Amino acid sequence: MGYRTKAFLYFLILIVIITSFGCSTTGDKPFDAFAISVTDFRGKEISLAKPATRIVCLIESGLSGLYMLQAENQVIAVPSAVYDEGLFSRYAALDDRIKNKQLPAPGNWDFVSIENIVALQPDLVIIWSSQTESIQSIEAHGIPVYGVFLESFSDVYKEIEDLGKLTGKSQRADSIIAYTKSEIISFKKQQKSSNEKKKSVYFMWSQGLLSTAGTTSTVNELIELAGAINSCTFSQEHVTINKERLLDWNPDVMVMWHNPSLKPGDIIALPELKQVSAIQNKQVFELSSVFMYDLWTLKFPNSVKTIAKWCYPDTFADLDLKEEQHKMLIELYGKRGGRLMDEWQE
Repeated sequence: MGYRTKAFLYFLILIVIITSFGCSTTGDKPFDAFAISVTDFRGKEISLAKPATRIVCLIESGLSGLYMLQAENQVIAVPSAVYDEGLFSRYAALDDRIKNKQLPAPGNWDFVSIENIVALQPDLVIIWSSQTESIQSIEAHGIPVYGVFLESFSDVYKEIEDLGKLTGKSQRADSIIAYTKSEIISFKKQQKSSNEKKKSVYFMWSQGLLSTAGTTSTVNELIELAGAINSCTFSQEHVTINKERLLDWNPDVMVMWHNPSLKPGDIIALPELKQVSAIQNKQVFELSSVFMYDLWTLKFPNSVKTIAKWCYPDTFADLDLKEEQHKMLIELYGKRGGRLMDEWQE
């Protein structure tokens, strides 16, 4: 066999070896064709060849997470709720594109424009997993969809971890998750020094006085982390009760979710509740900002600390909530967090 023939054969063998290592064992796709892979809250695997750079996010809590991950430049569309009065100023402080209303808003939890989403040519859509029809329509166009369903603070961690992978920001995700977990651990150590009897807390959603949260809810986890007990004994996440039930529970403290049309003073003034301990002692409070007290983002320790101070003012007399909030915003949003604090007024 001649020298040239041998050289040619060696060349062919080398090509075969390179091709073998460069391809997957399941087909002719390159080995790294699905370099990023996560399982969303539907149990569906989402695979990307590279970090997403054109993201349509239709969930406000997910959008907040993307800004925490410092992946805002990879966002090309936002949920319509961001342009509502309660949230707009917060996101305007984070992003001039939102301030100038330059980012499109093709949907929200209640409506999705498939046509507008497809026209944006995204490489990832983030949406509630319960929006099944919209998801099917988006996926029919070959667009990857990450479905979200948050039932606990562990789910909040998972969402951030997954979004970190999908955006190429895993290191940042690990850092802010570790920060949030350390805040909870530190706070629990403060609780151990208290011998106070646990207070009972009635949580009131913005739908009205009789709309509350049961024992399987994120709110229940929030109340327990604050060292208190949920007045509601039903297991459902959202529960509608009658006034007799509320009188029977007789909570020590009532906590309202942000409600533009109803304030703590309005609840305290209700004559039919005058026998309730929380009313008698004027222990009715409001989580007054959807953004600052968001239970479905890594900001949830702010709500934990706030409710704990409302329930146990003596134990947490030295807890400066403003200082804690400022530190949280800086840790989660970087330098822009200072702008958020300057913009926000309780």
